[in-house]
Amino acid sequence: MESEPTGQRISPPEIAALLKQHGLGLEAYAAQWSVNPEDCVQEAFVKLAAQSPQPENCVAWLFRVTRNRAISALRSRKRRTEHESFASWLSTRRARSTDPANALAQADEQQRIVAMLSKLDEREREIVVMRIWSGLTWSQIAELTDSSSSSAQRNYVAALEKIRVLLETSCLTKPN
Repeated sequence: MESEPTGQRISPPEIAALLKQHGLGLEAYAAQWSVNPEDCVQEAFVKLAAQSPQPENCVAWLFRVTRNRAISALRSRKRRTEHESFASWLSTRRARSTDPANALAQADEQQRIVAMLSKLDEREREIVVMRIWSGLTWSQIAELTDSSSSSAQRNYVAALEKIRVLLETSCLTKPN
């Protein structure tokens, strides 16, 4: 259903007709990125109902908003998974230690890792965590960061270099 912009919001019967005609197609489209495509479609329709004036081509607009919402949900899920994986890795390392001296060394190592990662910008930190702790390939990282594989690799190398410089600086300034 292509509607002409009237300067007003789209009517509830028009929304119902769009949902009936394109709802399943939008869900299938969103399912490429989202585990909850119905939520993405619902959010797109809610945004459509709030649009004033209504979009020129409501169907194209719905597909674009649904896609953006699904990709956003995917990125959120990936970030959450990365954080959970990192937390799990840290707790597993902590649980393995029975020797108090070893536990102290591991706690110190964990603090240094967290401190170094916090000094990276969000994109660098994301790439380092995806590569080291999640074992993703360069093409997978590129897809998730909307970049090329070579760009993802360059950013990773630059982030590691930044960490190396930070570690060297902290070692030089550490009192004996």
